[in-house]
Amino acid sequence: MRKKILLLEDDYELAETLKELMEAEGYSVDMIYTGDEAIDATYEKSYDLYVFDINVPDITGIDLLESLRNAKDNTPTIFISALIDLNTIAKGFEAGADDYIKKPFYPEELLIRVKAKLAKRHKEIVHKNLRYNPEKKELFIDNKIISIGEVQLCLLDAFLKNIGSVVEKSALMECLSHPSDAALRVALNKLKQTTALEIKNIRGIGYILEKS
Repeated sequence: MRKKILLLEDDYELAETLKELMEAEGYSVDMIYTGDEAIDATYEKSYDLYVFDINVPDITGIDLLESLRNAKDNTPTIFISALIDLNTIAKGFEAGADDYIKKPFYPEELLIRVKAKLAKRHKEIVHKNLRYNPEKKELFIDNKIISIGEVQLCLLDAFLKNIGSVVEKSALMECLSHPSDAALRVALNKLKQTTALEIKNIRGIGYILEKS
């Protein structure tokens, strides 16, 4: 599946150049020119990477990213900007940016950084009829997105990242707001009811999600 990139850049010629370059590498690129368009795009679709200019109409790239991070959107983000003062760069990273490229730059430099950021992303974990995105914390069962509570999501994350290995009880307890053996058993039973996962107790050690 092609990785999806949202490119926010109000310099049309530069945006076209970057779009063509990234699409030539096999990426799917949506190109927009204003902060408001970016808000609409991120609401309507899910992306693997954001590439944002900072000084754009409607809402700055920094304010946009702060809003996305506050909404629990952790999509990796690269800023590209002619604003090269240290204060702006610091604000960019404080807002949640993963990288910052100063204009002017070689388009190929952006491509190198795009590849690096996408290579670091966690791949989806597939187990039987479950599909889980560790970065976005999204769970699909039979290709339908399922919403579960924070505790179950934390437990699910631990098991799916350690399929076939024992997860110590102490690690699972960290998912609970009020840890106890009884609370853990209740949470695990809820998780098994929701997902039909085969989670087994390894007495005195922890629990395991078996491979098959």
